Amino acid sequence: MSEGNVAADQLRLFIERIERLEEEKKALAGDIRDKYAEAKGLGFDVKVMRKIISLRKKSPTDRQEEEAILATYLHALGMAEEMPERQVMDAAE
Repeated sequence: MSEGNVAADQLRLFIERIERLEEEKKALAGDIRDKYAEAKGLGFDVKVMRKIISLRKKSPTDRQEEEAILATYLHALGMAEEMPERQVMDAAE
């Protein structure tokens, strides 16, 4: 077996494995959609659930930083009366 054949076989195996993983990902995405639909049917707010899942993926430090920046921007746009003291301290750091 030549080097070219070995490389071609390896490439084919990678492509086939990636295709299988893509199919699994598609199936999982469908399962996730089903769970959100089920939750919505029970009265849960799916938009808020997605936000919570996004926040849970972040470290507490990253979440605090994001919240401080959000509070600063909302305040600058007149959408928040005043910044909470803790966020003022965090934003200054």
